[in-house]
Amino acid sequence: MKYLKFILLFFALSSIISCGGDDDICDSGEGTPRIKIMFKKQNKIAEVDSIRVYADLGTNMIDLGWKTAVDSVFVPLRVDDSAFTDLYVKTTTQEDSTRVRVNYTTKSIYVSPGCGVKRNYENVNSVLSTPNSLKSVEQGQNFIENEDKTNLFFNF
Repeated sequence: MKYLKFILLFFALSSIISCGGDDDICDSGEGTPRIKIMFKKQNKIAEVDSIRVYADLGTNMIDLGWKTAVDSVFVPLRVDDSAFTDLYVKTTTQEDSTRVRVNYTTKSIYVSPGCGVKRNYENVNSVLSTPNSLKSVEQGQNFIENEDKTNLFFNF
């Protein structure tokens, strides 16, 4: 009986200790990166008073909401096999949205059992249609492996 209690206690403690390994949670930035967009006015990095960005992810439209007094935003891109993501930008409630199509090629990379596969984006470029307050789009780094570098500049 004495040994049975010891064995049960040993198994209970070992099962508690073995739970929650490093592969259970993907929280160290190893997931699919978002595109970083910075804003320029008169060819200088600047804050915009207000901006609203929508991303068309194919099955649904993601609304990032109104951002005020920011110089950059992070926007998710599509993770399916599509070669582009449409972004819609507006700076006032009265203006029509400006569409920016972000074109790219994707590359899947295995990260870990907990994180699975992430997408990296290569050959990133953009096309601006119907400019409003957004006058032009400037190319930054043309690949997205993480969220450190700026990929697009929106010129207002």
